[in-house]
Amino acid sequence: MMNNLARLVLITAVIALLLLLVAGPGTRLEFWDFRFGFTLMRWAVYLGAGSAVVALIVLIIPKFRAGRTGLLALALLAGIGVAAIPAWQLSQVRSLPMIHDITTDVVDPPAFQAILPLRADAPNPPEYEGEEIARQQREAYPEIQPLVTDAYPAIVFEHALETARAQGWDIVAADPERAMIEATDTTFWFGFQDDVVIRVSAEGEGARVDVRSKSRVGLSDVGANAARIRVFMERLDERLHN
Repeated sequence: MMNNLARLVLITAVIALLLLLVAGPGTRLEFWDFRFGFTLMRWAVYLGAGSAVVALIVLIIPKFRAGRTGLLALALLAGIGVAAIPAWQLSQVRSLPMIHDITTDVVDPPAFQAILPLRADAPNPPEYEGEEIARQQREAYPEIQPLVTDAYPAIVFEHALETARAQGWDIVAADPERAMIEATDTTFWFGFQDDVVIRVSAEGEGARVDVRSKSRVGLSDVGANAARIRVFMERLDERLHN
């Protein structure tokens, strides 16, 4: 009986692992929508945590674990591993504001134009939603600021375009006359599409770069848009100083 229990616990942990592994790619390949992908992740947590708890209980009772330590230890590690990843993501969601539109200019955020047709069916509207969003961003991401440089705007625009391409973004529009770049970045695991608009403007004898990144779906972006802007600005700054 205990041999069967050990095998059942391990099988449950493996099923949890499989659910976790297919949740994102299945969404990216459009086998199901992201809500079902999140449901699979939630069940992965339940099954992973449950298998880990049962495995631990059996392991600490000598007469139950005899001859089954290897199976139980494997189930324990697998269960903990499966449950830990979504649990960490959930803790990130709870620690960050429920926003998905981040910009370096909360007073006059760069506006989407060329990307608008691509967002036609997106649950999140393209418009910036105002001061409440700005307040939450300032509290959570005070480091998200414009990049001001002594370089000429035309030079900065070219470097910004090269940097966007180097990020692997899909360039939707690049208008040197308006000094605006619009692009889409697709996340690796779930394939979420987030849109980016970059604006280069004259600032004194140099230029100022503003960036806005907004998710098409979801309430919280788990910090993805802020991270995207942060990395872009760092790499653009490196290009301008090399």
